[in-house]
Amino acid sequence: MEPRTLLRVEGGVVLGLSVAGYLSLLDGPVWLLLALALAPDLSMLGYLAGPRTGSRLYNAVHTYTVPLALGAVGVATETRFALLVALVWTGHIGADRLFGYGLKFESGFGDTHLSTQPAPAAALTADED
Repeated sequence: MEPRTLLRVEGGVVLGLSVAGYLSLLDGPVWLLLALALAPDLSMLGYLAGPRTGSRLYNAVHTYTVPLALGAVGVATETRFALLVALVWTGHIGADRLFGYGLKFESGFGDTHLSTQPAPAAALTADED
């Protein structure tokens, strides 16, 4: 199996386990799941400061390190809210990987470790031969 396919499958598993843990094990409220589901994408605002800053901020928020650390703190301190946020965050990252959105290179938002994607406007205006 191709490495990109493995990363997408891994993302799907992470998404599934995160949502299952959130809803089944912790009985998290659906409204909070929906409210936080896209919160990590606010890191895209870093691109307003340029591609270098944008890619660094986006990548920092879209790796498993911080949400797993938050989850560990939640377990150690028995803080349910920290666990809920950590699960939504890891689920978001898993969904991104599943759909092919990867960590960003400084060369542009569409250049990721999973694929090179055209910018949405470029994809809509590209001539089809």
